[in-house]
Amino acid sequence: MAFLGSMNIVGSGLTAQQLRLDVISENITNLNTTRTEEGDGPYRRKIVVFEAESGRNDFRMAMASAMGASNRGSERAGGVKVVEIAEDPSPFAISYDPTHPDADEEGYLEMPNITLVKEITDAMAATQAYSANVTAFNTLKAVVARGMDIGR
Repeated sequence: MAFLGSMNIVGSGLTAQQLRLDVISENITNLNTTRTEEGDGPYRRKIVVFEAESGRNDFRMAMASAMGASNRGSERAGGVKVVEIAEDPSPFAISYDPTHPDADEEGYLEMPNITLVKEITDAMAATQAYSANVTAFNTLKAVVARGMDIGR
């Protein structure tokens, strides 16, 4: 059934945006973390990297379909997938706090490379994308329900 491919596409979007929100939450939680477990300085901001999954069938599958041959199981739905959770390479913020235990000899402290405004903006964008996927799913559900009503 063709609508299952659409559900897979919408589901991949929901999953990807949920992971993005999880990573943003982790970034916000570590806004003031000046020391990591590894001991290599302050927390470094993480970024979710997405990649589009092509929903196009290759030429061989299109020819088999045109000739009436069965190619079940070889159809690919499109969507999105998370390729990696990368670390933001931007430099750490520097602040002066000689009383902090992680400050250097001159009293300067490296802070995480996280900007709260950027994280909130990213969270808002991820929430909007998640909401759009929910709307697409609800529309798909309504179309399927109407189709089933026609079949009665």
